[in-house]
Amino acid sequence: MNAQHEPTGTVVVGRIGRPHGVRGLATVEVRTDDPDQRFAPGSVLLTDPAERGPLTVVDKRWHSGTLLLQLAGPSGEAYELRETVDELRNTLLLVPIADLPEIEEPDSFYDHQLVGLTARLPDESVIGEVTAVRHEAQDLLVVRRAEGGEALIPFVSAIVPTVDVAGGFLVVDPPEGLLDL
Repeated sequence: MNAQHEPTGTVVVGRIGRPHGVRGLATVEVRTDDPDQRFAPGSVLLTDPAERGPLTVVDKRWHSGTLLLQLAGPSGEAYELRETVDELRNTLLLVPIADLPEIEEPDSFYDHQLVGLTARLPDESVIGEVTAVRHEAQDLLVVRRAEGGEALIPFVSAIVPTVDVAGGFLVVDPPEGLLDL
């Protein structure tokens, strides 16, 4: 998730894709660990661009691993036509950070907590700043290097042994050659 594209105080939980069928269902690219709770009927989602929302989830279903939502616009009227849903394509769905549940596990973090942290080596020399978290085969921190370019750091405790959100930094103890890539 890229913090530079998010309004302050919100996180992206999804992106509206193409319409599905002719009855006003929208496909959604899910960007949350708990889509069943986040997209439950009755949930109200902020949008980027803001003028497209807020949107209310009217109905939710899964089809072949793809989340399908029936949405209602700010007026409360449901989008029922393929053409009107298509106008929502690429709209980011947001929730306020304050609405996120606390994480119980001490070594787990929301992406927005990591973005902006200074990445430094065990000797305290600065590598750069975390600009994003990618969720691929494993979680990767995208670090904008102080001398230019980016580094991808596997977000595992063996390589990132310390995360100090309050202190604004994390420690990277890379295996030989990781930062040379």
